[in-house]
Amino acid sequence: MSAVLLSGACWLINNNLRYYQPDKESYVYLLIWCAALAAACIAGCRYILPLFNMGQVYFNFLQQSLVIRFFTLFLAIGWMAMISALWYTQLDHKRTEERKTEAEKLARDAELYNLRQQLQPHFLFNSLNSINALIGFKPDEARRMIHQLSDFLRGTLKKDDQLLVPLTDELTHLNLYLDIEKVRFGHRLQTEISCDDKCGESMLPSLLLQPLVENAIKFGLYDTTEDVTISVRAETEDQYLIIMIQNPYDPKTSRRSKGTGFGLSGVQRRLYLIFARNDLMETHANDNIFTTIIKIPQL
Repeated sequence: MSAVLLSGACWLINNNLRYYQPDKESYVYLLIWCAALAAACIAGCRYILPLFNMGQVYFNFLQQSLVIRFFTLFLAIGWMAMISALWYTQLDHKRTEERKTEAEKLARDAELYNLRQQLQPHFLFNSLNSINALIGFKPDEARRMIHQLSDFLRGTLKKDDQLLVPLTDELTHLNLYLDIEKVRFGHRLQTEISCDDKCGESMLPSLLLQPLVENAIKFGLYDTTEDVTISVRAETEDQYLIIMIQNPYDPKTSRRSKGTGFGLSGVQRRLYLIFARNDLMETHANDNIFTTIIKIPQL
């Protein structure tokens, strides 16, 4: 009977702590609860056990042991309360961390999505303006550019739900973008793309190269009337995919040294959100050549 009453008290205190975690200032109330449950168990023993009619000797023994029973039950219920409080505190802390991690992941995904959405509008507007200019005197070029633009945008939509893609797929998509830009700029835009055989299957964030090359074209062609060559080189080294993009620039007319613009800052922010590192992109300007280097860890 004592064990049944103790089990009921332990179940009750455990069930309450499952749904209610007391503050540090409220632990005194928990002790009061333990004392009250121990007193209830003692009262049960005091009034139920004599009903079994086990004799006067046992009744005297029960009377004399009530104080010891009370403290024994109080300690047992207190231990149960302490173990339950620790267990559910740890469980609640774990769930809080999981919710925090999930919230951070959702926020990161939302920011990544927002960054992706900012990549295309100005490029799309420039392409539509070029198509509008070509319709009058080069309709065939305009139609070709429309087809290329549709292929590029279709590939962009397919990549929106992909976090990492192989380098070969990214270069294929980049070539669609370059074909459109070559229609805009004609012979002035030349490109050199080289990729080691080993790094073709290396993974990198989708749509990472296009804003970098777009920046290279913007600051390489907009301030000059000469032919410009944009080079993209990729290689693997020590578990990293290293991509180098170079373009000529004029330090007297270009403002690259004063700011990174959305392209570079957006890429750097994406790399940080995905890999939690700020050292994966660097830029250099030497001998009228602007170089952007990104390192992609191969997980």
